Amino acid sequence: MKLLLTGAVDYTASQLKFLKNMGFKIKFVQDERRKIDFDVSEVEAVVCNGLFLYNDIERFTSLKHIQLTSAGLDRVPLDYINGKKINLYNAKDIYSIPMAEWAVLKVLEIYKSSNFFRKNQENKEWEKKRDLIELTDKVVTIVGCGNVGLEVAKRFKAFGTIVYGVGRRKIESPYIDEGFTLSELEEVLKKSDIVILSIALTESTKYLFNNERFNVMKDDAVLINISRGEVIQERDLEGALDNGKFMGVALDVMEQEPLPRVSKLWENDRVIITPHNSFVSDKCKERLFRSICNNLRSLKEGEMIDAC
Repeated sequence: MKLLLTGAVDYTASQLKFLKNMGFKIKFVQDERRKIDFDVSEVEAVVCNGLFLYNDIERFTSLKHIQLTSAGLDRVPLDYINGKKINLYNAKDIYSIPMAEWAVLKVLEIYKSSNFFRKNQENKEWEKKRDLIELTDKVVTIVGCGNVGLEVAKRFKAFGTIVYGVGRRKIESPYIDEGFTLSELEEVLKKSDIVILSIALTESTKYLFNNERFNVMKDDAVLINISRGEVIQERDLEGALDNGKFMGVALDVMEQEPLPRVSKLWENDRVIITPHNSFVSDKCKERLFRSICNNLRSLKEGEMIDAC
């Protein structure tokens, strides 16, 4: 059975050997952005990230199985995949913990004025700050309560916050005090001190956060985005910041990546920017490879991969 792997995963020699021992004949493409110059008509399984943004999936006429290395499904042609009944797996359980930790970190950096103290340390200045904030009793609203959102909720709940969850349907969880649907979003935003975006990017969630939503949010709210950049209309966000909105904003994802150097967001002291890096941790490679193996098992009947 032919398996196509890409440079989206940094495989070790032992991992490649393990996949071969499972019975797969492996082809490897390092750069997904390049057009594949060999016959892929017999490839039955693919592990990739954005491969089908640059290579026509219809060339893969024997394809039965796609394993994505990202949690999002916005980089693959879902209509075609569903029509051909191709098994599709994402990495929804792989990155939730480090992304949730990143969200907590950035809120605390804003509430505890970490940037102020860092600048003073660089300048060797000893100056106290008397307006630091704690999380106790703050209202944290998580927009998108999938795997990532629930891990975020779990961590914020430990700080004594009130946690609201907003999604396509009402979510029940021991870590969420009350669930709401997207139709109730604006009413929830009016009460929110902290808003975490972890919702999937779809046609209906593109630019979900724009002037209309910013206008109903508290002026001193904190906004965190760990979903996709296009969930926020950046032009509207820049305008809101110029008008004094938000105590702080932390963005790990942008409409355009890398963020253009001309963007006003780079220069705003109330904005924290990281380069789509919140998912990274020392545990992710192990989790991802285990998931890849377990999902490929469906193509190899009777295969036992407990050692994966």
